[in-house]
Amino acid sequence: MRDFVDGTAFNFEQGQRSRKLFAAVVLAALDDAIADDKKYGNGPEQIARWARSRDGREVLSCAGIDPNERVVSGLMEFVQSGVRTSVALSREESERRNAAQAEAA
Repeated sequence: MRDFVDGTAFNFEQGQRSRKLFAAVVLAALDDAIADDKKYGNGPEQIARWARSRDGREVLSCAGIDPNERVVSGLMEFVQSGVRTSVALSREESERRNAAQAEAA
């Protein structure tokens, strides 16, 4: 019984690591689309094409994201905002956004 529990815990940890790896691929794809948007002006179309492709759907699924049209539109909106993923995920950016929302209200 102990071996079963250890094996299950190990498999769960491996799955979590794999999910994080695929999430990093999604973040890299978003950064690439933002760079394309700044350079060529076609970033949202690029990320939508990637997310709708077979490979994109597979990567999104492995990252734990349901690859539906709502997700695609959300990715497109994120790329249109032009904020790199490293900045968007930082604490300073979150605090700045919250302060801006508080001032607007």
